[in-house]
Amino acid sequence: MRLWSLHPCYLDAKGLVALWREALLAQKVLQGGTRGYTRHPQLTRFRETENPLAAIASYLRAVNAEASARGYHFDHAKIAPLHSRAKIAVTSGQIACEFEHLKRKLKIRDREKSGQLNSIDHPRPHPLFRIVPGAVAEWERA
Repeated sequence: MRLWSLHPCYLDAKGLVALWREALLAQKVLQGGTRGYTRHPQLTRFRETENPLAAIASYLRAVNAEASARGYHFDHAKIAPLHSRAKIAVTSGQIACEFEHLKRKLKIRDREKSGQLNSIDHPRPHPLFRIVPGAVAEWERA
């Protein structure tokens, strides 16, 4: 499971679809609807919020907005009817780590998208996150 801290605009089509599916799985886990993935480290930052379900729903809405902007039709009815305005802190080190990880993946999977990322020095975070100074997160396994 990879719940990117990066803005979904950096993902290729396969990555965006995978993110949608994985975030829906994360929502199901946080709702208590699965027995698997319950201890997945990527869920830690959502669980640490005041309302984890609202946080993952807001995360999913931003992914859905990116998909819609690209002309994809993800089923927004699958998103829990909750909202969170709170931003989750993500470290600059985590953003940098994820961006390098994504560039490596895209170099193999989508050279055109990979080339577009090479000119970006300061990648934007997913709209749910705000960047704070710091190293790579403890839960990161990239």
